[in-house]
Formats: sequence, C-alpha cells, structure tokens
Amino acid sequence: MQTGLIQKLSPKLKGAQRRQLRGLAHALKPVVQVGQAGVTENVVQQLEQALFDHELVKVKVVNTCEETLEAVAIALTEGTQSACVQQIGHILLFYKANPDEPKIELIKAKKED
Repeated sequence: MQTGLIQKLSPKLKGAQRRQLRGLAHALKPVVQVGQAGVTENVVQQLEQALFDHELVKVKVVNTCEETLEAVAIALTEGTQSACVQQIGHILLFYKANPDEPKIELIKAKKED
C-alpha cells in the first residue's frame, strides 16, 4: 500500500502525529481479524467497539482474504469513521479518539509538517 493512500485515509493527522501513534502501537497485538469473507458488518462493529475501548487498534488481514489490503483499509476507515495510520505486511493500524474520554493526547504538529 502506498504512503499516499495512508495520508488520504488519515487526512486530519499530521506526520508527527502518525509517528506518535505508530510508536504507541509498537507493542500492541492485533485485536480484530479480517478473514476470508473480507470486511463484513460484524468486522466493522468489532473494530468500532475496539476503537471506542482502546482508540488505537491493530487489525490483521489474513492471507486468504479475497479483498486487497487497500480495499480493506478503505472499507474499515469509512465504516468506522476512523483514520488508517499505518500498514505493515498484513497488519493495519487504526486510530479514532474516544468522544467521551480520550486516552491518547496527540502532539501538536508543527506548521511545516
């Protein structure tokens, strides 16, 4: 997946904020899995709940998934109104601030970032 797509899927995040989130996610394990059926309503609901609980969530896309990584990232981003922060291999990283009690405080980005 090209970097430009990640930037399009997280337009409100600046580069420094993406770096911060990637650093926070380093030790996380995937909590949602996209299986052979691809992005289903159940997967979207699971990710929505995980984002509400944790704000930063890794999603694993299994090799047998019939959809491309790009299609999965776009569908999950749109389905949850979240930001796709990173893709490494078959792992996607999503961020969405909890509207009631935010746990992650994003750094203030510089203007030139």
